[in-house]
Amino acid sequence: MRSFRLLAAVLGLGASSLLTAGGACAQEAPQKLPTVRLNASLHNIQAEVARTPEQRATGLMHRTALGANEGMLFVFDEPGVQCFWMKNTLLPLSIAYLSDDGRIVNIAEMQPRSLDSHCSAQPVRLALEMNAGWFAKRGVKAGSRLDGAVFQR
Repeated sequence: MRSFRLLAAVLGLGASSLLTAGGACAQEAPQKLPTVRLNASLHNIQAEVARTPEQRATGLMHRTALGANEGMLFVFDEPGVQCFWMKNTLLPLSIAYLSDDGRIVNIAEMQPRSLDSHCSAQPVRLALEMNAGWFAKRGVKAGSRLDGAVFQR
């Protein structure tokens, strides 16, 4: 299970409870989704795009490796405080919460197999997961702007 809405936290429900109630089941194997190219300054990113609730729920779970410049872009229908956890995720990840124009709102470091919640500092529709430390190693931080066709300018 990758993400859950603030509603789940408020109601005290786990994200898996919400998916089960909604009739969706998280898969047991890594998913492979269509990709989009993003840029962080001179750094190219190849990001799989998770758009549906099921795709977002599975995210990068069950993966044992992620390429150096590969990640996953989570696209939500409406802006909201987006929260992620790492229950079935095997890799340490960094997550950047993004405004619609590609500006990074905040970045969090996430440990594998953890139920710790990592939330956006303000309502957003976009979140980008990369290998742990990816943003810091490249000097990309809150306030930096990513480029790509998915961002509205």
